[in-house]
Amino acid sequence: MQLTEHFSLAELTFSSTAERKGINNSPSPQIIEHLRVLATGLENVRALLGHPMRVDSGFRCTELNAAVGGAKTSAHMLGYAADFVCPGFGNPLEIVRAISSSDLVFDQCIQEGTWVHISFDPKSRRDVLTAIFGAGGTSYRKGV
Repeated sequence: MQLTEHFSLAELTFSSTAERKGINNSPSPQIIEHLRVLATGLENVRALLGHPMRVDSGFRCTELNAAVGGAKTSAHMLGYAADFVCPGFGNPLEIVRAISSSDLVFDQCIQEGTWVHISFDPKSRRDVLTAIFGAGGTSYRKGV
């Protein structure tokens, strides 16, 4: 099922971890509606960046989120978040800077090492963060 011109339901629910562990990552009808919001937001990001994006993680059911070590309150579980890269535009830091300096409406945009996390939760806080990976786990600081 195509959610928008460039993003499909299959793309936003695929997980190699789910396949490997036999986890059913099928979204409910309500989550599919959230994924439509996500896909629309991703279309806006794609237009801003001017290049195709590769989504590495979209919707995660509770079991999958736990299997990948996701936050217990992750927007991925609601169908509002995706982790992606856009090599045709630049590295994750450049992508986050472009998004944060635009007028795009988003909830969170996080530079997470080798990828970008973006959420289109209706809270729309325009929260821009940088992940810091350390021995004690991941922490986040405001800005990029």
